[in-house]
Amino acid sequence: MEGEIHNFIVVWVIVLASLCYSHTIAKFIPKGKSRFVAIFPIVCLFYILPLYFTSINLGATTSFFITGLATFKLILFAFGKGPLSSTSPLPLSTFIPLACLPIKLKNSSKTKDVETIKKATNSTFNLVTKIALLAILIRVYNYKENLHPKFILFCYCLHIYFMLEIMLNIVSIMVRVVSRVELEPAINNPHLASSLQDFWGKRWNLMVTNILRLTIYDHVRLVIVDRIPRKWAPIPAVLATFFVSGLMHELFFYYIGRLKPSGEAMTFFLIHGVALSVEIVIKKILNGKFLVPRIISGPLTLAFIIFTSFWLFFPPFLRGNTEIKLCNEYIAFFKFIRYGQLLSPTNITCPLL
Repeated sequence: MEGEIHNFIVVWVIVLASLCYSHTIAKFIPKGKSRFVAIFPIVCLFYILPLYFTSINLGATTSFFITGLATFKLILFAFGKGPLSSTSPLPLSTFIPLACLPIKLKNSSKTKDVETIKKATNSTFNLVTKIALLAILIRVYNYKENLHPKFILFCYCLHIYFMLEIMLNIVSIMVRVVSRVELEPAINNPHLASSLQDFWGKRWNLMVTNILRLTIYDHVRLVIVDRIPRKWAPIPAVLATFFVSGLMHELFFYYIGRLKPSGEAMTFFLIHGVALSVEIVIKKILNGKFLVPRIISGPLTLAFIIFTSFWLFFPPFLRGNTEIKLCNEYIAFFKFIRYGQLLSPTNITCPLL
């Protein structure tokens, strides 16, 4: 555990130094290929750094922030695009959190301030609610032997959702306290999704959705639009975006379990990319003449997402006993908080066993 904390500190010192370098070279190298060549080693480094972790919590969080967000933002920055680029250069104190966290600059208008206060209140309430629900969920795991395996997988769905919400809410509160920036909402009530387009485009993992839209979707659509009818240009752009997302998730699962990629995560995202493309085609053909009632489309959408998750998403995630390792890490962390002892998670017996 001590070695893992040491690695965490070293890795994030390297990340901060790398972002300082990226911010500085922009003053001397104009946007374009030259700046991309200068930043490309940093992008490669951010793919390597998560390999120095064995802790799932520290490794997954770090890989999400620097591999899943910072790399794409830096590539956009190299060409003068994306959230890191602005008419006037961003100060370093803003550039660094903006590069590796899912944040947007806070609007200073009074109306926006009122909205921000409301969002902060809702965020705090959601955080407390999600923590309470996660605590209940962890108690449910004590009866794992008596529960159906599919129900356990459903609990893992909820667990990932709650953990992502809790993590990003905590980060949001910390950022809001120390600076004038506001975290973009990561998740927007995914259970209310009325279609795959609604789920992936407006409700789930919005930070990654926005970054992939700028780096992959928009560029592919721009290239394709001159080769096929404009109305069908979104289809290959959607497929390309889901393909890249599949590659990234295969990489994240490797960071977590250090197991040979199985291709299941890639298949999961390709299926969703194809399904979403079919949905777009049908909507364009019907042109609003027929709409499936939300009371029907909503449950069908969630059923499709849950079914494909059970089939393809969770097996590679759980293949290396990920849930047991996570449980051991939680216990080690809480014992450290309570007793001040740094224990190795491998020496702890998880109640899920």
